[in-house]
This record gives sequence, structure tokens and C-alpha cells, in this order.
Amino acid sequence: MSASGTAAAGQVEHMLRQVTPGRYDAYEALLQALAGGRIWMLLWQGQAGSPDAQYGNMEVDGLGYAPCVTSAQELSASGWNRAHELVDGRDIARTLFPDRWGIWLNPHAPGGGVGIPWLDLRRIATGLDRMPAGPLRLTEPAIEIPQFYALLTQNAHHTPAIRSLRRAWVQPALGVPYLTIGLDLYDTSPPSVDAARAMMQQSVSAVPEGLPVSTVAMSDEYDPVAMWLRANARPFYDREAHAPAAPVAGYGYPPQSAY
Repeated sequence: MSASGTAAAGQVEHMLRQVTPGRYDAYEALLQALAGGRIWMLLWQGQAGSPDAQYGNMEVDGLGYAPCVTSAQELSASGWNRAHELVDGRDIARTLFPDRWGIWLNPHAPGGGVGIPWLDLRRIATGLDRMPAGPLRLTEPAIEIPQFYALLTQNAHHTPAIRSLRRAWVQPALGVPYLTIGLDLYDTSPPSVDAARAMMQQSVSAVPEGLPVSTVAMSDEYDPVAMWLRANARPFYDREAHAPAAPVAGYGYPPQSAY
């Protein structure tokens, strides 16, 4: 391994030692080290780079993890006698998170090591600064901003790409809380996405100064805010709920023909 690779691995180990329950700042620093570092993935079968290579796996609290170690020394200490694969942290994050697998660092170590769930691998893969630090506290917004919601609803009604809107108050583990608007679109084509973005830009003028507002695509099956919204929040705007009911044949209306 190059000197820079050794230094990066050393940074992962250093930050790993700082992580304790409740130290979200240390955990975030560990994620940053992983994004720029390398780890040793333990292979249950096959050799590194071979088509039949398969990572080991473990389950903790219902979540799946692939075990790994943070250095050659830890690999030796683990007693692992099968093959291993040296990988970049960001690369393994991109590989594992779509199938909802995390990684578990040094499971052989005293205390059992540290698990990085797939939601945090997603943050590493897509950019830690682009997504809020978890765990997230998600609730219905308590802040009263009727002018913003009225303007947003009006603009959504005039944006055919919008099916419905939901909202949540998000409190990250680190950083300031913010309001999120969940955008449910009829399709995710570029014109629809652009129309939704323009609608939000037209509406944020009614947001009180200093209130952060974000958006999330309801179609994003990996986003924790979108998942919470789908499970817990009713739309505050729903185009189809406000659409006029179709006339029923037999009560003064002829049957509608299909064309």
C-alpha cells in the first residue's frame, strides 16, 4: 500500500477509537475518514476480483452488515483465514447501500467494533455534505407558516407534474433543524423535475427569513425522510383528492367511450 493509503487507513482507525455512544461528532468524523480511506473486506468465498467472490455477512438488530477490518494489523488480529479484498471506502459504500447492506468495522475487537448502517453508506457514496447527519428526528411541523403553504399549494395546483405534497420537520444529529417538503411527481422525467424545482423557487419567497427549507423526492426509495413521509405523513396538497369525480353512467350520463 502507498504511504497515502496507509495514512488514510490510519485515519479510519484513529477516528474509530473516538466513537462512543452519543458522540455524533466523532461518528461523523469516522464517516469522513471512511469516505477518503480504505478498508479490508472479508470474503466468505472466492478471491479478490474473482466472479464468485462474496463478502461475509452478519445481522444486527434486523440490519445486514458486511464485516471488514481497518488495517493489516487488525486483519491479523481477527484470525480471518479466508481471502480479503482491499477497497476504497466510497467504492464499497456505492456497492453495498443499494441492497441495504452496511459494513461492520473490526467486529473481532474488544467491544465488538462499530457498525455503519446502509443509510450512512449512502451518505458516503453520494456526499456527506449533501445529506443530513443521522439519526434523524422526524415529526410533523409545528411551525405556523400559512402564507407559505397557501402559496405552495396554489403553485402546485398550477404545476401539472405535481401529484401531492407532504411535509416534515427534520432534526439532524448535527446541524440546524429544517422543514422538508416531499414532492410526489407523476413521473421523474427532466421536464417534470424542472417544473417542480421552479414551483419551489416561486414559493420560497413566502418562507420566513432564517427558516431553512429543503425538498425530497417521494420516489426516492433510499431517503430516510421520504420513507418517513410515506409511512407517517398525509398530503397537505393532493391533486387527485381535489379532482372532480367522474360522472357515473346510468344517472343521466351516457357511458364513456374508450378511444
